[in-house]
Amino acid sequence: MYIPRIMIAATGSGSGKTMITCSLLGALKKMNIDVVAFKCGPDYIDPMFHRTVLDISSENLDTYFTGEEITKEIFEELSKEHEMAVMEGVMGLYDGAGGVSLSGSSYELACVTDTPIMLVIDTHGMGRSVVPVIAGMLSYDTKKLIKGVILNRVSKGLFNTLSEIIKKELDIEVFGYFENKEELAVSSRHLGLTLPSEIDDIKAKLNKGAEYICEAVDIKRIITIAKNASDNQSPDCKTSSSIFNNKGIDEDPSDNKKYTLAVARDEAFCFYYEANLRMFEERGVNIKYFSPVHDAALPEKCDGIILGGGYPELYAKALSENKSMLESIRSAIAKGIPSLAECGGFMYLHSEITDDKGNYYPLAGVINEKISYIGKPVRFGYIEIMDKNGFFLPDGKKIKGHEFHYYDSSGNGDGAVAVKPVTSRSWECCHTGDNHFWGFPHLYYPSCPEFVESFIDKMRRYSIT
Repeated sequence: MYIPRIMIAATGSGSGKTMITCSLLGALKKMNIDVVAFKCGPDYIDPMFHRTVLDISSENLDTYFTGEEITKEIFEELSKEHEMAVMEGVMGLYDGAGGVSLSGSSYELACVTDTPIMLVIDTHGMGRSVVPVIAGMLSYDTKKLIKGVILNRVSKGLFNTLSEIIKKELDIEVFGYFENKEELAVSSRHLGLTLPSEIDDIKAKLNKGAEYICEAVDIKRIITIAKNASDNQSPDCKTSSSIFNNKGIDEDPSDNKKYTLAVARDEAFCFYYEANLRMFEERGVNIKYFSPVHDAALPEKCDGIILGGGYPELYAKALSENKSMLESIRSAIAKGIPSLAECGGFMYLHSEITDDKGNYYPLAGVINEKISYIGKPVRFGYIEIMDKNGFFLPDGKKIKGHEFHYYDSSGNGDGAVAVKPVTSRSWECCHTGDNHFWGFPHLYYPSCPEFVESFIDKMRRYSIT
């Protein structure tokens, strides 16, 4: 399988990767190139920019979550119907698990998929110093995947001078530049961008970005480099992994019922890996989306509930005032419906939340604990989770995920154990039971397909009670 591809990476967070990636995607779309986007790592928000604003299919790729072979399978499966793939890196090019390991880094993903890299350099406040910065990044590139650079936040005049020095001293291409344009700025929250729905005229911003990149960056050269990417698929590499297998473990062939999974999805709950939801759909589960902010009740006749991550703290007043939805969820859980709640969804199930301004709001009260703002990242980063009681994971099985939140609970639960991959630091987490798994961790289901099979089995048993 031959897939033209390019990665947009940088020296660190805040360098302009997302705006340049979105601008490139918009430009390729205007050129009628059927492009698919990927985000390296566990970030939810950047793929939302790709999907909801640019209307371009976008998925996460994460070598820490799925390892080398399955990551390649996912990439090949989701790229095969498209003309070109653009990957957006995460943090700095070489920053992986714990910030010190290459595992899960943009560079590891580029190596696994043999993808050429376009390196974004934030030159704000620098002149000739960009040369040793680029030289240092090149010295770590053992696979020689970095094919060129884009200088960000630089004037045209300084770019013309610096580009000649870079090409002469480093023998690397300079594809172009982005000036420091206020009209293209996208604000951030914590370590991530604000949501697309929160930014005024975001489509206009990205449309301007697409026009600008066509003027200041050599798009045709980037396409040529993408087309020159090698054929990365081995002759016997086929998408045979269980994550693409729609036959569930221990599935009863006489059971032809299609189970319905209610998934919270609105402005408050919008952090979902598409691969997670696709695993349910490929196993015959019917997904019905609902809004805890706007809807009065859960969808009728559902057999399971997922409350995903997001920013419920921004919509706490509306969530608290939607009494009928709170009662609908309380009642369903009390009756034993299988439920998963991750981060924001976990927060929603608490008795109350106190936001960063000190405002207090009562919530679902399924978990008799309180949520409050801490003011700094809590248990940030990749983790591997073991189910202490085997409710959702068989003995010895682990599921991978990550945590990133500025709120914490007065009772995080003790049904599971989370372990950091680099330091091996561990702690108890999650409220678990035969029909529920609730906690702060965002889980990546393809890292342990048995987790999904277990949940579907619980939906099956619930539906016949």
